[in-house]
Amino acid sequence: MSFLQAKDIKKSYHIGKKDLDILQGISFEIDKGTSLAITGASGVGKSTLLNILGLLDKPDEGFVAIDGVNITQMPKSRQTKFRAAEIGFVFQSFQLFQEMNVLENVLLPTFAMPTSKSGRENRERAERLLRSVEMGHRLDHKPVELSGGEQQRVALARALMNSPAMILADEPTGNIDEETGNHILDMLFNLVKELEITFICVTHDKSLAARCDRQINLQ
Repeated sequence: MSFLQAKDIKKSYHIGKKDLDILQGISFEIDKGTSLAITGASGVGKSTLLNILGLLDKPDEGFVAIDGVNITQMPKSRQTKFRAAEIGFVFQSFQLFQEMNVLENVLLPTFAMPTSKSGRENRERAERLLRSVEMGHRLDHKPVELSGGEQQRVALARALMNSPAMILADEPTGNIDEETGNHILDMLFNLVKELEITFICVTHDKSLAARCDRQINLQ
């Protein structure tokens, strides 16, 4: 059985007096530990599809199943817990909390999904993750004190904090220069392979798409 199955996903938005059809029957499957790039021109629904896969949006029709469980039909409270426990997010705009330091930002997922681990254990894991993305020396710094590439490394560590089964990334290299982006991608793919995480990204970056096991192009 495939790790993730998307079946007949449809989504439209009502704008003014018109219905704008964004996704019109998207279906695909992906195995555990596989990387997938979702490509296509601006406005075709790439980010909308990613948000549906990550339970940040709901399809008008169709469903998403993970390990055979229809997560689209889960009650909202259960979706929230599932998202916190099983899905990590990396956004183009980093989405770090400016009033928190680097370590606190990485620890955030543990507040959304409490575990049996102690605060000390969570802190030790957060510090290990930050060292793995070469940010162990910036624990007490605020996001405003970091470059774009450094902020994206912190975002990657945060996405891994709860040991998710899947990471979803929306243009993860879109706001950083090519050299820095390639360095972060090296870290990302190494960690995804090491931890056997399913990785799905939306990207315009052809080099990033080429590194993934599979590509889906939306038209």
